[in-house]
Amino acid sequence: MGHSVSDDHETKELDITTLNSTHNGDEFPFVHKVRLPPRQKLITEFTSTVKETLFADDPFRPFKDQPRSKKFFLGLQAIFPILEWGRHYNLQKFKGDLIAGLTIASLCIPQDIGYSKLANLAPQYGLYSSFVPPLIYAFMGSSRDIAIGPVAVVSLLLGTLLQNEIDPISNPVEYRRLAFTATFFAGITQAALGLLRLGFLIDFLSHAAIIGFMGGAAITIALQQLKGFLGIKKFSKKTDIVSVMRSVWGSVHHGWNWQTILLATVFLAFLLLAKYIGKKRKNLFWVAAIAPLISVVLSTFFVYITHAERHGVQIVNHIKKGINPSSLNQIYFTGGYVGKGFRIGVVAGMVALTEAVAIGRTFAAMKDYQLDGNKEMVALGVMNVAGSMTSCYVATGSFSRSAVNYMAGCQTAVSNIVMSAVVFLTLEFITPLFKYTPNAILSSIIISAVISLIDYEAAHLIWKIDKLDFVACMGAFFGVIFASVEIGLLIAVAISFAKILLQVTRPRTAILGNLPRTTIYRNIEQYPNAKKVPGILIVRIDSAIYFSNSNYVKERILRWLGDEDEQLKANDEPRIEYLIVEMSPVIDIDTSGIHALEELHRSLQKRDVQLVLANPGQVVIDKLYASKFPEMIGQDKIFLTVADAVMTCSPKMMTAEDL
Repeated sequence: MGHSVSDDHETKELDITTLNSTHNGDEFPFVHKVRLPPRQKLITEFTSTVKETLFADDPFRPFKDQPRSKKFFLGLQAIFPILEWGRHYNLQKFKGDLIAGLTIASLCIPQDIGYSKLANLAPQYGLYSSFVPPLIYAFMGSSRDIAIGPVAVVSLLLGTLLQNEIDPISNPVEYRRLAFTATFFAGITQAALGLLRLGFLIDFLSHAAIIGFMGGAAITIALQQLKGFLGIKKFSKKTDIVSVMRSVWGSVHHGWNWQTILLATVFLAFLLLAKYIGKKRKNLFWVAAIAPLISVVLSTFFVYITHAERHGVQIVNHIKKGINPSSLNQIYFTGGYVGKGFRIGVVAGMVALTEAVAIGRTFAAMKDYQLDGNKEMVALGVMNVAGSMTSCYVATGSFSRSAVNYMAGCQTAVSNIVMSAVVFLTLEFITPLFKYTPNAILSSIIISAVISLIDYEAAHLIWKIDKLDFVACMGAFFGVIFASVEIGLLIAVAISFAKILLQVTRPRTAILGNLPRTTIYRNIEQYPNAKKVPGILIVRIDSAIYFSNSNYVKERILRWLGDEDEQLKANDEPRIEYLIVEMSPVIDIDTSGIHALEELHRSLQKRDVQLVLANPGQVVIDKLYASKFPEMIGQDKIFLTVADAVMTCSPKMMTAEDL
């Protein structure tokens, strides 16, 4: 009572026939023929796969059947989204963007000065990076909510990698040139990923690994701020917790400055209180946003009138006045530092890209609009390439500023333009006023900003959901804390890939049983009332079968069979005569997988067990037919459903009471 696989390659649809089996006087139309679907040409299949991978959104669709002038304008819109939404811009939207832009500017100015120190650069370079990049992003970016500028994690990563190559104190000019070179290559990397539509590569860094990396980086950044917070002059250049704490406690008797500690503690408490108020009362978000600027103004005024710098309180001293000078001639395009700049730029660019895309997707989901990931990458890349030529270092989307931007009511990317304009005015007119700003306040601002990067709730949720994900999270976390930022990042990537390899090479399998009074077969561990069919072992493979897992799948099935036989023998029950493999989750199979099925069939023959397949998909059945595997096991051993297979192999089990 079997049903064969047709040799007809031109079959367009499944033939459905009935098998009249009489059980207790009833007839049941159950078993269906499984036919081979039409085979695609190789070039068609390859083109379809590439299109789905790289062009799933079909970016060329709007250009079809359009006149040349229209295509040109649509092309400009694709590069500069501002030309599309700008046509509908109005005064009401500008009011929201103006308030949001002014709010994030008040937050970004003190943060930029502090973050530039993380990158071992002069304070003005942080401000430069919040002037040119946001302007470019506003014209090319597709997110309405991202606020662009330097961020703590990328600043620390860049500073750590750069100082491993050049000492920023003894050779600041070469260090700065390498920073611009790394920024240039970071932008090239980001833009290339977008243009080549390879943005899916950043998804290989799992959410759990990012949570751990960010948490570890936040603690590392906070520990680095102990230098300014405690007023220590000689501090470790290493970022691991052991070196930092050794440096801190080694200077406790002669390096700490109590005036600095008092000043930093008071304003850190003020910043944390402001953040708490803004978190508890959403309508008071602006309190947390302007608190850093208020802290800078008050502390600078206090130091100025008391001359606290004469008592060991370290101050910023000088911030160069004026907008971004050109740095095109400072980028290394030849020489030994090109390779180093490229390597550092790729790492920093990927981290910056991951953070920006994650932030953009978060706020796009909250406002229910689509974010074009490839356009984002191109926009971020172009702004960083332009930034490298205008004395900026790597900029990206800032979570804290983007959150403030969102809560302040931003409507479009014009809020970035407003912020950039405020930074421009600051560079032109206000920077001399920062001369007496104490470093301790900048440290307090950074500490209060990075605390939010430590997501305890997310880590706890990861622990409850997936222990392997938690290992990735903790691996990245401890790698950053006890080694370095780049080691932590490497561990995060390595564990993410290890998890993928583990899932690919060791797919899940399950034994299925029949749910009483139905023709449904489910995992017996998930459904305790599912009953095994006497004489039949039903196994489901929950993965594609490739060279990486084919031997494991074969061996796992044989172990299932061996265990089942031992249990049946011990209970003096009939042995297994049929092995039914449920293949609906098997989306693909390669030659190694087919070879493993052939070996499985031969092993089963020695045990006098027949191999039966249920519901193989289009791709799988096509490849099985091409390899003549149905002829090996018998063309009547492939069925549409497990129920069809069971009824054919053991018709006595399918009575009216089972339905």
